[in-house]
Order: sequence, then structure tokens, then C-alpha cells
Amino acid sequence: MELIDNHTHLQDEPFRGKEEYYLERAQKLGVTKLICVGQDPTFNKGAIDLAQRFDQVYAMVGYCPDVAGDYNQAAEDELIEQLQLPGVVAMGEIGLDYYWDEAPRDQQRAVFARQLELAHELKMPVDIHTRDAFGDCYEILQSSNLEYGAILHSFNGDARWLSKFLDLNVYFSYSGVVSFTKATEVHESAQKTPLDRLLVETDAPFLTPKPYRGRQNEPGNVYYVARALAELKNIPLEEVAQATYANTVRAYGLN
Repeated sequence: MELIDNHTHLQDEPFRGKEEYYLERAQKLGVTKLICVGQDPTFNKGAIDLAQRFDQVYAMVGYCPDVAGDYNQAAEDELIEQLQLPGVVAMGEIGLDYYWDEAPRDQQRAVFARQLELAHELKMPVDIHTRDAFGDCYEILQSSNLEYGAILHSFNGDARWLSKFLDLNVYFSYSGVVSFTKATEVHESAQKTPLDRLLVETDAPFLTPKPYRGRQNEPGNVYYVARALAELKNIPLEEVAQATYANTVRAYGLN
């Protein structure tokens, strides 16, 4: 059985200098590949560095909504160069965050839309962060060209939003939230997500799944995310692993 953690932050402070240790721990749980996610210039560079150091690590780069105010032509020129480097497989994480509201919402929307355009020009998939912003996120994606695919990271929408997004060319990535007892809307969405649209992630070091909720998350814990999905769907864990592995390879064009 093999799993891919399609959204993790192995370049974040808790893992620095200990990346090999955490990759070995992940390997023991069947996690053979992971995608290290950028979000700002520092995290973008860190993701690329790890993808260049480790064969099982891929990278994505982008400007998340928190730093939308820093996006300018120089930033875009650098992203264009980075997106063409070996091991970089997507633009992300990008999107909208109306919970923290670190940047004005009109600025978030403009930067999100522009990065979607850029990703299409470069024939890259996109990894999308959306929090308390499903309406605007859906509207922007609906008017964008998603020919090369999109992934809704740590999807926590209810069944109504699942149904709407299913009409677009998107995958739904579930994090440790799907294992939380009180996350009943996420449970229902996970149950209704078709197997061929399903991905798994940790978002480490955040969103640790049960049975380790409350501790620092790590890439190997995507095993427990997959196990929670298998229980919700009432299918074998191996079936979830096989489907999510194949979907991740297809969504990101992994070799």
C-alpha cells in the first residue's frame, strides 16, 4: 500500500534540519511521496530546495491570500521561473481567506484570478486555499480555465458546495479534519466525494488527525486521514490508498 501526502509544509520550522527523520517515519506508514507547499517567497524557496534534495519530494509555489499585498510584477516573474524548475508540479497554495483577512478582499480576488491565469498559461494545476470564501472562490473558478486541473486543499465545504464544485474540473483533498468527531458536514462531503476526485493530505504541521489530534502533525499521518476516509466510506483502506495515489499522480502529473 502506498500513499501520497499531496499538501504538507515540510519546510516549516518544526521540521527544519530533521527532514530525513520525518521522511523515514512517513515511509514506515506507506507514505512514499509528498508535495511540499509554498505560500510566500520564503516557503516557495524552501519547498524547491527540498524537492531538489529528496527524490520523493515535489514542490509547488505561489502566493497565498495572506500575502496577496506583496504580489507584483517582480513576484510574478520569479514565480514563472520557479514553476519551470524540475520537481515543481503546481502553483499553490493560492486562493481566498476571509477568516483571517490579512489582505483586502478585492486584492485577494485579483491576485487569485491572476495566478489562475498564469498557471493556465504555463499548463500547471493549481492548489487552492479557501476559508469562509466559497462563494467568491466558486465564482472565480467558474470563470477561469481549469484545463490543467485544480485541487481544493483541506476541503471543508458541506454537501451543497461539494455538488457545485463537482461540476468544475477539481479534486477534493481531505485533511485531518475529516477524522474529527464533530466535523459532521465534512464527513458527509467525504462520503459523497467520488473516489476518482479524492485526495489526502496532512497540511502538516497543522490539522493533526485522530488519534494524535493535539500533537504536531507530520506527513506520515496522512495514513490516518486515509483510514478515516475508508471508515466513512465503508471501504477497505487499500482502496482509498490506491484511488488517492492514482488521483494525485494524475492531478499533478507526477512521474
